[in-house]
Amino acid sequence: MSAATDLFTSIAGDNVLVQALVGGVVIAAMNLFGASLILLLRDPSERFLDGALGFAAGVMLAAAFTSLILPGVEAAGGDPLPVLFGVLLGAAFLDQADRFVPHAHYLLTGRRRDDVGYDAAANPVDESKVASVVLFVLAITLHNMPEGLAVGVGFGNAANAVAAEQTAALADALALMLAIGIQNVPEGLAVSVAAVNAGLDRRAYAVFTGIRSGVVEIPLCVIGAIAVTIATPVLPYAMGFAAGAMLFVISDEIVPETHSRGYERVATGGLMIGVVVMLYLDVSLG
Repeated sequence: MSAATDLFTSIAGDNVLVQALVGGVVIAAMNLFGASLILLLRDPSERFLDGALGFAAGVMLAAAFTSLILPGVEAAGGDPLPVLFGVLLGAAFLDQADRFVPHAHYLLTGRRRDDVGYDAAANPVDESKVASVVLFVLAITLHNMPEGLAVGVGFGNAANAVAAEQTAALADALALMLAIGIQNVPEGLAVSVAAVNAGLDRRAYAVFTGIRSGVVEIPLCVIGAIAVTIATPVLPYAMGFAAGAMLFVISDEIVPETHSRGYERVATGGLMIGVVVMLYLDVSLG
């Protein structure tokens, strides 16, 4: 085994559920670390945030292919169709789930933002304060779901691999865990900045963001590992699903957000660096 896989198994052991749990704790801790940076970076510029989110998108983009899609095709015996079906299913699921978020405002306040006669300016705090925070958390939680699931599926894939391939599969899972953890840092910071700009307390929200990421990502890591170890034929579909969900988030959320304030080149540069970092992690750990 490589030094990285040796170190990880010395900490987490050989039980796939424990490995997935540790993986979830790592990526959640990285999210908390990123959120806590708001305590040091009091007012990060939009240029910096766009570059950091572009980096996160690059890491996720490369990870979707190197740690999910390609291993998924191998797990399917070289047949790409189950993985491609999973990719489409993951994107469709995120698309439909994302449509729920605007409706949550109606459930919380009794009014839609596009209702005739609704004046957002006339309702700056009373009805929208709590609702906007809950919507914000719902949206970020939704977009973190595929990350936790992807890490769990990665460890489940390693557990299902034949003995001769387990080291390489575990290395892929570790690379994916590190990639998701690394991209969680700028993502956590961006979430905290948005919350602070909405008037929430820096310290309280930094802690809250870490708790929120732990509640979502840690269980999903374990669920992903359980799903693919219990139902081995599901593995290619699950890996494709996680990859498709991640690709949807990149295209639908991160890229448009980072290209909306005039720093497109900075965001693109960050994306390219993120791809390079993920590819280096994948090669060096593999």
